[in-house]
Amino acid sequence: MTCRAESGEAEAFSRAAVAVFRLNGRFTAAVDRLAPASGLSAARWQVLSTVTDEPLSVSEVARRVGTTRQSVQRIADLLVRQGLAVYLDNPAHRRAKLLAATERGGAAKQEVDSCLADLARQLCASLGGEEEVHRTAEIIRGLSGALASVGTGGSG
Repeated sequence: MTCRAESGEAEAFSRAAVAVFRLNGRFTAAVDRLAPASGLSAARWQVLSTVTDEPLSVSEVARRVGTTRQSVQRIADLLVRQGLAVYLDNPAHRRAKLLAATERGGAAKQEVDSCLADLARQLCASLGGEEEVHRTAEIIRGLSGALASVGTGGSG
């Protein structure tokens, strides 16, 4: 595949990609620092957060978090062994069970969320207020959606 882009466009998107990867690493590290007391890691918190409000298949969780089904399956099995999630029968698919948070899992997620609220307040102040945080989030969601729509995979 030959990719042709104006050098300015390519350079700008290369810088954006590196910045997003760095941001992901920093978010992951921040959650990993906040989550251990709850028995969660950043990856476990992310999967648990995805199934707290509605049970989903492992494949659907993987699409929503933008990772592989195998990776989510490994994390889901760990959450189930910890008693933080359970597998439920899936009326739409006999073999693809649904993953759902348990009451204990919801409480662990809420504990991490409370710690993240303190971090969010600090970040909001650092970025210049809530409006700027919302604008930044919309830009990131827009980039994610654009990447999904041009065929690079993942979800927006």
